[in-house]
Amino acid sequence: MPLVPVTARRPSGHVVDTGGREGEPVPGALPQVMIEPAPLPLSVLELATVGSGQSTADALAATTRVAQAADRLGYTRIWVAEHHNMPAVASTNPPVLIAHLAAATARIRVGSGGVMLPNHAPLVVAEQFALLEALHPGRIDLGIGRAPGTDAHTAIALRRDPAALGAEDFPQHLLDLLGLLGDRRVEGGLAERFTATPAPTSSPAVVLLGSSGFSAQLAGALGLPFAFAHHFGGPNVQAAVELYRESFRPSPALERPYTVVTANVLAADTEEDARRLALPGQLMRLAIRTNRLRPVPSLEEARTDPERAAAEAMPSNTVVGDPGEVAAQLRELATATGADELMLSASTHGVAERVRSLELVAGAWGLVPEVTAA
Repeated sequence: MPLVPVTARRPSGHVVDTGGREGEPVPGALPQVMIEPAPLPLSVLELATVGSGQSTADALAATTRVAQAADRLGYTRIWVAEHHNMPAVASTNPPVLIAHLAAATARIRVGSGGVMLPNHAPLVVAEQFALLEALHPGRIDLGIGRAPGTDAHTAIALRRDPAALGAEDFPQHLLDLLGLLGDRRVEGGLAERFTATPAPTSSPAVVLLGSSGFSAQLAGALGLPFAFAHHFGGPNVQAAVELYRESFRPSPALERPYTVVTANVLAADTEEDARRLALPGQLMRLAIRTNRLRPVPSLEEARTDPERAAAEAMPSNTVVGDPGEVAAQLRELATATGADELMLSASTHGVAERVRSLELVAGAWGLVPEVTAA
């Protein structure tokens, strides 16, 4: 289980060359501008959101475009979520989607944000991710969570046993998973009798996800990287990451604590445009909180939605604005949490706007785009 590669691609100040043949425009390219070095790595969290009037195939094609843009722009990794029975989310099976995105990209790490382990047998998850790692060595992350990623009825359908709705066995299942993926610290358990793959040469990087002290302490005790779900909107990020650091014990995977903090982020060329584009995402979050699930509304639908005022009044830690404003707020978040890496989730109706947001943030943050040879 290797350490998650986290080296930021940080120049000391440079001119961005967006590539392409001389005289030809590069679609979606950033202008050649002087930028400051990247303070720390940035990554992407994707839900494969389904918008009003869109199909599942549209949503997955959009996520592929986002992954390719993140790959080109210098983001460190892209993770896909696990959610079930939700009209606005097509990311129901992270391993399948990871296989597709890894094949459609060249450099970026691809992983789960995350696999909800109580929904799955540890051996099945280990086999899936050992296979992904063999196909794309050094590029696969296995983010693990303990929430169901859905409602109780769907969780029962997934687990096939109402008695299995709790997460009491999560620590043991996590240990079994680590053992199956080659963690020699794990004694006993499934790894004594089973192997995830016949002859591995590397292992996926395992990261524990959470939004509570329980996951923070467990990640620290096991010496794993910890990703805090700040994009959920909860107020506990500082307390959780501090508890993680206090609980941390060095491991073969990690010598020092490593914290990823997620955030809802949407940048546009102007603050006015950014706030307009953010409204569909606000309405989706309101729908989730009130259990009135629906696809992400279009911009026109959002503008006239009867729930607009309620969505805009809802407390939120979403980072929205022009590139300079967004970069400043992200620096504040990194400073407040001591994060080693920030992971951005952009929620709006159109994929072009999500890709543009990534481009603007990358330029303002100082990421180094990949330069494709002519």
